[in-house]
Amino acid sequence: MFTHVGIVFRDLKSSGEFYRKVLEPIGIRIFEDHTQPDGTGWLVFGSEGSSNFFVVAAGRPSFWSASSAPATSPVHIAFQAPSRDAVDRFHSVGLECGAINNGSPGVRRGGSYAAFLIDLDGNNIEAGYRTDEGVPK
Repeated sequence: MFTHVGIVFRDLKSSGEFYRKVLEPIGIRIFEDHTQPDGTGWLVFGSEGSSNFFVVAAGRPSFWSASSAPATSPVHIAFQAPSRDAVDRFHSVGLECGAINNGSPGVRRGGSYAAFLIDLDGNNIEAGYRTDEGVPK
């Protein structure tokens, strides 16, 4: 299990607003805003009671080489959703915010109910819901 995931984006303002809106339906909200006057900085997202968190940053982190850039190699991040309805809202809000559909809400391999979006920087993000019994109702 991870403790946190961080992704660097070209524009912290637009990506931050995108993730605020898209993650809200699945119970993830912004906890910290470290935006600097020049537009660089980072935002920390998480859910109540979880020690795992997601960081959205802009500007090249000090531990990246000079040749590194946002979305040079897109990533896939899957967020756990609390319900099928939350997955549906994640997907619809994402489309309204400029994401590209990469898989409409539906039952997937393994019995999860999930939806996929391509974010503003080309990353594949997913929200999924699964019950202990398998395919969610």
